[in-house]
Amino acid sequence: MLKVRDIKIPGLAPISFELAAGECLGVSGESGCGKTRLLRALADMDEIEGSVCIDEVCKTDLSGAEWRKQVALLPAESQWWFDSVAPHFASETNLAALGFDDEVMHWQLSRCSSGEKQRLAVLRLLANRPKVLLLDEPTANLDPENTGKVEALIAEYLAGNRAVAIWVSHNRAQLERVASERYFDFSRAGMVKIKQGVSS
Repeated sequence: MLKVRDIKIPGLAPISFELAAGECLGVSGESGCGKTRLLRALADMDEIEGSVCIDEVCKTDLSGAEWRKQVALLPAESQWWFDSVAPHFASETNLAALGFDDEVMHWQLSRCSSGEKQRLAVLRLLANRPKVLLLDEPTANLDPENTGKVEALIAEYLAGNRAVAIWVSHNRAQLERVASERYFDFSRAGMVKIKQGVSS
C-alpha cells in the first residue's frame, strides 16, 4: 500500500520500504538522528528526492494539501488554532475510546492538560480518515492506562481502514507491542538499518 523508494534526507542513507494495509512500522533512535525529519518528508512538509506512493498514486501526482489529506502527521507537540476544542473537529469521532464524553467539545484548550491535548490530537487525526498515520511520540505525555487506549485505538483503526502507520517512539517496549515484524533503527551516524523482528 505505502511504497517508499530511495528518499534522501540529509545525514541519512537513502531509505526504501513498503508497508501493506494494516501494518505499523516502528522507528527508534537517539534524539536528533532524523526520525522526525523522516515523518516530515513523508508528509510533504520538507522537499526530498525519491518516490513515495500510496496504492500507485505518488506524492508528485497530488498537491501538498491533497497529499496531506491521505498522509497525516501527528507531531510530538500537538497544534491548536482555536480557543476551544469543537472547531478542531469537522466530523464525529469516538470520544469515548480515549476517555472523553461529549462535554469535551465545549472545553477551552487552556483548561486541557498536555495529556488531554495529546489524546484529543489523536482523535482529531483519526477523524480525518487518513490512509497513512505518521505518529511522532503519540503517547509521550500519557499514563500507562491512556497509553494502552491509544495503542488499541490505532491498531483498530489500521485494521478497520486498511491504513498503515509509522510510529516514532523512544520506548522500545512500546514498539514491540505496536509495530509489525520490522522497524528502522536510526544510528548516531545517520545510517538506517532494517531489523527483522522487533527486540529490545
